[in-house]
Amino acid sequence: MSENKGALEIMNGKRTGIWLAILGTIALWASADLAIERYRALIDPNYIPSCSVSIFVDCAPAMGSAQGAIFGFPNPYLGLGAFPVVMTIGIIMAGGWRPPAWLWRTFTVVSTAALALVVFLIFTSVHTIERLCPYCMVVWAMMIPLWWILVAYAMDRGFLGAPKRAREIVVTYRSFFILGTYVAVALWIVIGMWSLIAG
Repeated sequence: MSENKGALEIMNGKRTGIWLAILGTIALWASADLAIERYRALIDPNYIPSCSVSIFVDCAPAMGSAQGAIFGFPNPYLGLGAFPVVMTIGIIMAGGWRPPAWLWRTFTVVSTAALALVVFLIFTSVHTIERLCPYCMVVWAMMIPLWWILVAYAMDRGFLGAPKRAREIVVTYRSFFILGTYVAVALWIVIGMWSLIAG
């Protein structure tokens, strides 16, 4: 039985857990690689990061910018601390565990803050640094479905106060929302960096 009588129970908890584990694993890999590249660049000023592949796909400017260490330490360290938590919750959910409402609400709030940070980093990459970091883009690409899945599951289980019709739309069409967000970000990057790409 559901903890909440208003729950939709459309989403499969075990499948949701598997997705969280996959997304968290890929994002952790990208964060770890970027952290390693940052370390190598710090100990060797002449080191050319492996993620510097072209005039507009280059992680070096991002790593050396103020935006690359928003909280006083390299941003990848945030991923090194956060994504193992995502993986762990996903793995135990895949085993049949049903997270309590308070934990999922907290998870959703934290992921919303993380997504807001991603939006800020996309903005600075496109409009300030004018370079794209490939490892960063992997993290961005994982955060988009992760956030939608967290919100959809919260609505599916009745953890968030929202009208039933709104919850049904988000849960049922979450894949379309994920795809739409990818398209919006891609257009944002292309339009914002068009002069550099065309040149």
